[in-house]
Amino acid sequence: MTDTPTPANEIPKDSGNPPVPPGKLLLELVPVPVTDIERAKAFYQDQLGFRLDVDVNPKPGIRIVQLTPPGSACSITLAEGLPTLDMPPGTLRGLHLVVADIEASRAELVERGVEISEVDDLGGVFYAYFADPDGNTWCLQHMPWR
Repeated sequence: MTDTPTPANEIPKDSGNPPVPPGKLLLELVPVPVTDIERAKAFYQDQLGFRLDVDVNPKPGIRIVQLTPPGSACSITLAEGLPTLDMPPGTLRGLHLVVADIEASRAELVERGVEISEVDDLGGVFYAYFADPDGNTWCLQHMPWR
């Protein structure tokens, strides 16, 4: 049985989280392997504008930081002391952040100090690439029809 952070009868009916319909698989958390949680937290929060959701030490030697990109239903987690999330730092590749205006989004990241590529047009889908301080790679993606 999974423990909930609050007794079930105290969780508001409208918690802001969508219900999980039967038969669906909702991707909601992606572990990002990093060497320095503080440095990574600052990058994701201050430079990328992710919202800090969780920063806890549930047991000695364990730290979990969860951040969410603006508007996303999927978050990332930075963790230490959890063998199930142990991956070499910098090995995550190609996470996509879908945006409505790639030029404006890219300019905002540049203004925040993110080293990001120029926009690349791959047949009508546009990309701009960057990496976190550990070398995990990301891209902004713009699909004009969305």
